[in-house]
Amino acid sequence: MVRIGEQIPDLEAEAFHNEETKTIKLSDYRGKWLVLVFYPADFTFICPTELEELAENYEEFKKAGAEVLSVSTDTVFVHKAWHDHSPAIQKIKFPMLADPAGRLCREFGTYIEEEGLSLRGSFIIDPDGVLRALEIHDNSIGRSAEELLRKLQAAIHVREHKGEVCPASWKPGKETLKPGLDLVGKI
Repeated sequence: MVRIGEQIPDLEAEAFHNEETKTIKLSDYRGKWLVLVFYPADFTFICPTELEELAENYEEFKKAGAEVLSVSTDTVFVHKAWHDHSPAIQKIKFPMLADPAGRLCREFGTYIEEEGLSLRGSFIIDPDGVLRALEIHDNSIGRSAEELLRKLQAAIHVREHKGEVCPASWKPGKETLKPGLDLVGKI
């Protein structure tokens, strides 16, 4: 399983994107930020709410210099069927990766062997292909696209501003901290 601070593997998968099926390699996104969003399955209850919210915030991710890829253990044909029949999923403009053998899910630690499904996992990868943030949790808990975007913005900020760190709930334009300098007299 890939860990924080490590290079992600250069895996490839089929994707449904813009009404087409194509093969995507993770290395295709080197040089830009990459956000991977793993979810259990198409045609479920929480997943369309998460993916719709992600679709509604997709332009903000792109403005930050990131590409978003969603990943489930469904095939590209199931992704297409879901896209064709769900108004929420029709809003998606980012690639939907198919991982029916669970290779990507296993590599990122989200695969549930007994079910053949993925846990909900979000991963932020920097332009060098290094994992900078991850969140994995139970499938009964939906995620926030706005919080994922905030984490991406914080990761971008600390990369561009060496020596600074972002405090809890930091948002662009707010104050950051400089370890060592900000702690003097506070311990």
